[in-house]
Amino acid sequence: MVAFVTSPFDAVAGIPDGATVMIGGFGEAGQPVALIEALLEHGARDLVVVNNNAGSAEVGLALLIAADRVRKVVCSFPRQSDSWHFDEKYRAGTIELELVPQGNLAERIRAAGAGIGAFYTPTGYGTLLAAGKETREIDGRHHVLEHPLRADFALIRAHLADERGNLTYRRTARNFGPIMATAATTTIAEVTRVVPAGGIDPENVVTPGIYVDRVVAVEPASGARDAARHGRGAAT
Repeated sequence: MVAFVTSPFDAVAGIPDGATVMIGGFGEAGQPVALIEALLEHGARDLVVVNNNAGSAEVGLALLIAADRVRKVVCSFPRQSDSWHFDEKYRAGTIELELVPQGNLAERIRAAGAGIGAFYTPTGYGTLLAAGKETREIDGRHHVLEHPLRADFALIRAHLADERGNLTYRRTARNFGPIMATAATTTIAEVTRVVPAGGIDPENVVTPGIYVDRVVAVEPASGARDAARHGRGAAT
């Protein structure tokens, strides 16, 4: 049964050191900033984080990396102009990186939620990303065997939840949230508000409540990116 908690700190309670945590978001779109900040306050360390990016500017995941709470990042896009915290840690050798092509990342997460044992994909064949992996020729094309990507916890940002834990998302903020919700042992959703049961048309439910364990209502931060940029200039 889904638990509705009153604060982000209560929502992330119980995430231990060494946990694998999926964090939704494509850059800052759909990033559960309040949950990440609560996790920072909570103090869990040695985390393995699965995210599309490796943090940006001075908000959300970037601050978790800056505080040396993350041991390893699994992502598809680790380097951008404002990913200075990850860049510094990686160059210093204090954080690990598993680079995964974006389509493979999404499919590995989806496969975990769907109960798929493994899958073949041509993406990555003949590159360093295929080193040590099983390969196979299928219909005249070489493929790489990829395995599902699971997590202990998923932190996601949705738009609405109802009292049964069903979720909807707002536009592109949907991105990785739905598949991450299915691939984690415990899914924690940060939402804008909670509506009564029946307040979401069943046809509009994206993530059924069966995949959701905890929900906390948090108003989305406004202007977080602009505020973050006042703290440090963009990297070149």
